[in-house]
Amino acid sequence: MKKLKLEELNRATVAEFKAMDKFPVAVVLDNVRSMSNIGSIFRTCDAFAVEQLCLCGITACPPHREIEKTALGATQSVNWKYFENTLQAVDALKQEGYTIVAIEQAQNSTMLNNFTPLKGAKYALIFGNEVNGVDDEVMKTVDVCIEIPQFGTKHSFNVTVSAGIVLWEFCRSVGDRP
Repeated sequence: MKKLKLEELNRATVAEFKAMDKFPVAVVLDNVRSMSNIGSIFRTCDAFAVEQLCLCGITACPPHREIEKTALGATQSVNWKYFENTLQAVDALKQEGYTIVAIEQAQNSTMLNNFTPLKGAKYALIFGNEVNGVDDEVMKTVDVCIEIPQFGTKHSFNVTVSAGIVLWEFCRSVGDRP
């Protein structure tokens, strides 16, 4: 087995990425405080070719050196918007036809392995603050709450790990690339 070199990866240019079809997913960051986490999620959104990333509340916005350290340029490719609060983002996404999905441990949540996204449907996935999770007022507005099954003692993933797990599962479940 031989690792591929960068030039063998056939990566899209930023212009090609912006023009390509995207997965009908918006990622919403609800007051995520760590710029390293924000940058990592930018990169994950690029990897899965999501439609947009919504940065809400205290979530920092590019350009910022701390975001770029983990984003590695994905702030240039991923379509992003800033909202003063997450409820504004949810309202805008509902108007665009997105099903609003909180990723949270909550009463009556659906385990990720038991949720099948509908092909062609648009989903807005809300990932919450590293300490407090998805805001309680935002939880009142969601259509679905998905929980990632966990088996250890902590019952807590880093927000970037949660984003990677959920986006992979959505892409895998829907099937073909956008």
